[in-house]
Amino acid sequence: MNVIARKMILDFCKIHPDACGPLERWWKICRHNTFSSFSELKQTFSTADMIGLCLIFNIGGGKYRLVVRVNFLGQRIWIKYILPP
Repeated sequence: MNVIARKMILDFCKIHPDACGPLERWWKICRHNTFSSFSELKQTFSTADMIGLCLIFNIGGGKYRLVVRVNFLGQRIWIKYILPP
């Protein structure tokens, strides 16, 4: 999938270095896979939740929250927010 706004991850890692490893792992998994539905994505990211039009990922053992929008048909993920503890 094409992950849009990767710079947001890089900028967040400068402020929260402990989040860098988990965010990079999330990015690599998404970048190298295709997901056709939320249920398929949930098989890889079991803690992911859908709230309205957004998906919420627990990052770093639940310490951080990653909020994204996904277009499964277009294979795009837009990073909207990365929330600190």
